[in-house]
Amino acid sequence: MNTETADIKAIEQVVATVERTQRAKDAEGFLALFHPDALWTTAHGKVLIGFEAIAEFTRAVLPHASGNGEVTYEVVHTQFLRPDVAAVKVRQVHHSAEGDTEGAPLYVMTRQEDGTWLLHACQNTEVRVD
Repeated sequence: MNTETADIKAIEQVVATVERTQRAKDAEGFLALFHPDALWTTAHGKVLIGFEAIAEFTRAVLPHASGNGEVTYEVVHTQFLRPDVAAVKVRQVHHSAEGDTEGAPLYVMTRQEDGTWLLHACQNTEVRVD
């Protein structure tokens, strides 16, 4: 397996862990995916700069998130900006009895010295159907 293929598999595993931790409302598991200097913009435009801001928001919101159904995440495109930096386009679908809603996150991920990939700059955008 070449390096790029291995990196794509590792990135897909991070996204799978995002899905798993979101479903489980596992704030600490979700937070383990972030770079210490990360920034995150929620689907509703809340800007969180730095791990502490992301952690405070996540610990307050994720365990108490309501809603029926489940959410799925699928990597739809990975573009390497450098060998250790990737822009990852994700399709996020919340499946519920009322119908599906979709998000279109963009994750900029960085590979650490130990080879792990972390979320570094993320924008989660709600897909609106008019």
